[in-house]
Amino acid sequence: MKSVLALLAASAIATTAFAAGTTEKLPSGVVVEQIKQGTGAQPTADDTVSVNYRGTLADGTEFDSSSKHGGPATFPLNRVIPCWTQGVQKIKVGGKAKLTCPAATAYGSRGVGAIPPNSDLTFEVELLEIKK
Repeated sequence: MKSVLALLAASAIATTAFAAGTTEKLPSGVVVEQIKQGTGAQPTADDTVSVNYRGTLADGTEFDSSSKHGGPATFPLNRVIPCWTQGVQKIKVGGKAKLTCPAATAYGSRGVGAIPPNSDLTFEVELLEIKK
């Protein structure tokens, strides 16, 4: 009986851990890894969201973050790079995820500022609020 209870407890712990660590690859190649499971609503592409974020190049160099701009960023989800439009829709309010963005879903061949052309990008995004 003890071993059955131990297995059930381990299963419950693993299920909780798995929910926070789930990874989903979208058809576009964007990878969404849940770091912290949120409990609120999920946005749609037509929503405006408020987020904390940190963006890095493939070598780990940070190129931007919301903290560099004084706090959370707020923007319409359908007016950002495709990786964000697709990936942030997979995060629930209160959650945090790592988005791995193939260059084609980021800035493509044009590059922007510190981001060279054809760069794969990684963002850690914490969804704070959906503004309807």
